[in-house]
Amino acid sequence: MKQIKFGPDQKTVSGIVLGCMRIDNAKDPVEVITTAVENGITFFDHADIYGAGKCEEIFAAALKKTDYKREGLHIQSKCGIVPGKMYDFSKAHIIESVEKILKRLDTDYLDSFLLHRPDTLMEPEEVAEAFDTLYTAGKVRQFGVSNFSGPQIDLLQKYVNQPLIANQLQFGIMHTGMIDNGIHVNMTDPRSIDHDNGILEYSRLHDMTIQAWSPYQYGWFEGSFIDNDKFPALNQKLAELAEKYGMTKTGLSSAWILRHPANMQVIIGTMTPSRITEIAQAAEVSLTREEWYSVYLAAGNDLP
Repeated sequence: MKQIKFGPDQKTVSGIVLGCMRIDNAKDPVEVITTAVENGITFFDHADIYGAGKCEEIFAAALKKTDYKREGLHIQSKCGIVPGKMYDFSKAHIIESVEKILKRLDTDYLDSFLLHRPDTLMEPEEVAEAFDTLYTAGKVRQFGVSNFSGPQIDLLQKYVNQPLIANQLQFGIMHTGMIDNGIHVNMTDPRSIDHDNGILEYSRLHDMTIQAWSPYQYGWFEGSFIDNDKFPALNQKLAELAEKYGMTKTGLSSAWILRHPANMQVIIGTMTPSRITEIAQAAEVSLTREEWYSVYLAAGNDLP
């Protein structure tokens, strides 16, 4: 399992993260957790809205049935989305959300805690107060964000005392906007449009870990590109390289993300033990520069 350095203390964590958004649909949550850990995946991602909190409860109950020590795992959660109503970064909401998260997860602390999506009504001073309260009480050890731009991070970091160490962003072979505009800089074609405020380079400059969500999807939750007839050239290239390295297309797609030097993690959402294993094994492979670009081009991208 590829390991990355996470946060200012350079804690070593697994490059693959098991996202627990669908653990409420898992046939056997204990087997899911066991398979992940046995394959070196010790980083688990949650959010208070996943299953309306049920996913955290299921995870906690399943974890109790294993022999794994809490200190050997990295447990992360998020808050800020009030489904169908608003985003809420108020001090009261953040603190109350974390208290409920800790209770559902049956743990005394979160290794990391992220703000789920930007709240345009955010008052950073209030967020800072909430973070200080949680950090001082030992309830959250590290903080980050999700789906934030660089300027939004700078605004928050101006007031927050703790370093913001991670940003969850959609990224994968068929969602490469943060790469495209960098390659097409100083051009006027569609790929030169920067929809992400230079977040890739920003993250590298500020030592922030990008946690890639929906890594096998295309569009806005339109489906997976793997074995999809809409993408024959890409799947042919994935099959070619997957055969070379003795892995699946899904595994190869994960290795493609981990090959980038931006210190990324891949958040996988599968609850199928065999797929967890195949993806974890792929983390051992490092694609060559030429192979990486060949996949990028097969996905329909171009080089100016």
